[in-house]
Amino acid sequence: MIQVKSADEITRMMKAGEIAAQALAYAGRSIKPGMSTWELDKLIHDFIVSKGARPSSLGYCGFTGSACISINEELIHGIPSKKKIIKDGDIVSVDLTVEYDGWNGDNARTFMVGEVSDEAKRLLKVTEEALYEGIKMAVAGNRIGDISNAVQTYCEKNGYHVVRKYIGHGIGRDMHEDPEVPNFGKPGRGPRLVPGMTICIEPMINSSTSEVIVLPDKWTVVEANGNLSAHFEHTVCITNGEPIIMTLEKH
Repeated sequence: MIQVKSADEITRMMKAGEIAAQALAYAGRSIKPGMSTWELDKLIHDFIVSKGARPSSLGYCGFTGSACISINEELIHGIPSKKKIIKDGDIVSVDLTVEYDGWNGDNARTFMVGEVSDEAKRLLKVTEEALYEGIKMAVAGNRIGDISNAVQTYCEKNGYHVVRKYIGHGIGRDMHEDPEVPNFGKPGRGPRLVPGMTICIEPMINSSTSEVIVLPDKWTVVEANGNLSAHFEHTVCITNGEPIIMTLEKH
């Protein structure tokens, strides 16, 4: 069942979203060559806790990190590890969710480390732009399929492949709520958007195939051909006007 939030609930969710955005920005500033993903995860954990919040991913279905940290061909759900070292030229996806006062905010970004390839720069640019193409369609009266189709169309016209196995979702008191928010689909299909709905739009894009493989750790998802992947995400609230991005860092 889709949960429509009240004005007070949205205000409280905004605080969770703000902390999530701050934590993600802090992660981006902290990434450097030679750092393990475990070290980065600990920095993220300590930052979130310092804000009086909780990393929602920690312990979720047995996940051992406070954030999902995925490198290069790893699309999502990378488990932080002391053995996984970030190198110059890598792209690193950080996906983190924060719970504050019983409400969740979820966001993700793929960061460039040092000098990355032109191929990587273009993939990240297109994936982030696709996120905002989807957000443009997140207005009352539209349907989920309008968001999905906007993301898919933008990525595919730029030569990239939309992952179908993993999708966006609703969010609120739980990290994952209804409705499902795919990155592919037909306009005019799916649940209608109404004010008070809060959803996560998160393009997960591969360089050379829409197929993915789950590694033996049962968490890490990689591009099936071993090529680059990217992931960007915002938590968005549907209003009577323009959509509100709830995971923006306030300065």
